[in-house]
Amino acid sequence: MADPGLIQDDERLRRIEAVTDATLSRLDAADLFDELLDRVRDLLDVDTAAILLLDTHAQQLVATAAKGLEEEVRRGFRVSVGRGFAGRIALTRQPVVIEEVTPDVVVNPILLAMGLRSLLGVPMFARGELIGVLHVGTLRHRRFTTDDVRLLQLVADRASQANLARSHNLDHNAALALQRSLLPTQLPDVPGLEMAARYVPGHVAGIGGDWYDVFTLPSGWLGLVIGDVSGHGLQAAVIMGRVRSALRAYALVCDDPAEALTLLDRKVGHFEAGNLTTALYAMISPDRTRVRLSAAGHLRPVLAVPDQPAAPVPVHVDPPLGTGRRPPARKHAEVDFPPGAVLVCFTDGLVERRREVIDVGLGQLVELVRPAPAEEVCATVMGALGTEQPTDDIALLVVHRLPTPP
Repeated sequence: MADPGLIQDDERLRRIEAVTDATLSRLDAADLFDELLDRVRDLLDVDTAAILLLDTHAQQLVATAAKGLEEEVRRGFRVSVGRGFAGRIALTRQPVVIEEVTPDVVVNPILLAMGLRSLLGVPMFARGELIGVLHVGTLRHRRFTTDDVRLLQLVADRASQANLARSHNLDHNAALALQRSLLPTQLPDVPGLEMAARYVPGHVAGIGGDWYDVFTLPSGWLGLVIGDVSGHGLQAAVIMGRVRSALRAYALVCDDPAEALTLLDRKVGHFEAGNLTTALYAMISPDRTRVRLSAAGHLRPVLAVPDQPAAPVPVHVDPPLGTGRRPPARKHAEVDFPPGAVLVCFTDGLVERRREVIDVGLGQLVELVRPAPAEEVCATVMGALGTEQPTDDIALLVVHRLPTPP
């Protein structure tokens, strides 16, 4: 006769394999939720199964997927953390068993209307943080065992992984689309100048906070911007978009780049508190002979003039944007931009290396820059300083003033 203990172990193993099946990893999050709930209803022999995800801002649990309780999802049921059955699980972060459902322990009218008798629920975690609640119920009286709790917690962990992947993909796709819409797909065709640019993300998600922008102003001046928002992902991309739009607006009313950055600093400090941003704003005169520029915590650009060695532009570097402190009056510098000259603007990812002072990278960049076509300068710099796997984003913007025709 077979050992009952071995039979029980084999059955437990079969049940665990049913919810950790490798084929489930090929499903998207919504389909995986449905499949897991179907399987757990069968394995635990229950009538209902539901997933409620946490809305962290509202501190409410939101019905997201259900089997046998589809009405809960259709009605968009929400319950505050701490209230009712699911809210108690979220508050205590522990499994909860209700052997006899009564109105004083369950606040969801749908559960009461269905006539559920017994409930079991467990918390859902991702990276140590509560993200929701998974619960099952029966229309008959049921005493849930320790094994039932363990199995349901296993399902909850698998569902949490799926939700984390879904959230990551949504954030990644949204940030990527936003960033692509903000970086110029084509630099403007400006008489007397030629331009080239590069952007290389330094994060595994392919999304960072570095950006560049080029725009013509009604006055005839040409605006050049390069900046760096701290962080990666959707949040950094959103802030980058806001900063870019705000600076464009201020550029329309300010002839002084320092004044535009002062206004931008107030905006970032008030509306984007806690997000450090650096920016360089340069303006090229309508006759293309001068460059007026201001730096907010950003590395100085490199200027190469014919018959002279390249060097960083002698502009004072003011504090970054969004520090929360009222800085002294920001300053701007104005330099000549003769025919054949090249202006190279960049973010720190181009010249900063681990275990190496940044001056080394800056020195290498200065040695590489020379008066030449913009695309050639870009290719030379990226070939020498760009890396296959950068640890930080790299943005590079090169402007070349065309030589005066003989």
